[in-house]
Amino acid sequence: MTTFPGSPRVLRAGIVLVDPETLVVGRVIVLQYNPDTLSRTLQPRATVAEGGDRLEALRLTGPPVETIKLDAELDATDQLEFPDQHPAAAELGVQPQLAALETLIYPASARLQQNDRLARAGTLEIAPAETPLTLFVWSKHRILPVRVTDFSITEEQFDTKLNPTRAKVSIGLRVLSTNDLDFEHKGASLFLAYHQQKERLAERNPRGTLAALGISRIG
Repeated sequence: MTTFPGSPRVLRAGIVLVDPETLVVGRVIVLQYNPDTLSRTLQPRATVAEGGDRLEALRLTGPPVETIKLDAELDATDQLEFPDQHPAAAELGVQPQLAALETLIYPASARLQQNDRLARAGTLEIAPAETPLTLFVWSKHRILPVRVTDFSITEEQFDTKLNPTRAKVSIGLRVLSTNDLDFEHKGASLFLAYHQQKERLAERNPRGTLAALGISRIG
């Protein structure tokens, strides 16, 4: 199948793992197909709950808590037509792609083994394993530091060796803001860039008028 020369290049969404101190890229996970929908929820951070101090009613303590939900599809059908060109798919189906996503929420096995050795040696306090900084990339305008909050997989089709060849993955993400990260953290800088991009986009929205609302003044 040929592509029209003038057709625009379709960008892919994905997840990037970077060093939290240097932003050096460790791993890039490109989604095979872009999700058809992206669900986002923003919960304001207010100073008081409903019925609280009236003097604080208009105050915000920080950026809203933003959560993202998306469904991704994985399908090895086309690759299985050319097994010589795609040996991993021929041998394992979509398991490598699933594993790349699943290990986002696994600590490294080497770290678990090291912690076990420290515990056996009598170490009193063992710090939880620190993972790379996870970035959700949805175009160059949305590069967000996130934490995976939930992850579910539905394997839909299998080969003769019971390797999944088609699957749907549902991923829940929570955006990490300056309320979650120190201002000096690289992730906080990425979030501020995202925040500032929203402000620039808001300025490009056409200004409304009171007349459009059927009123001439307020008060």
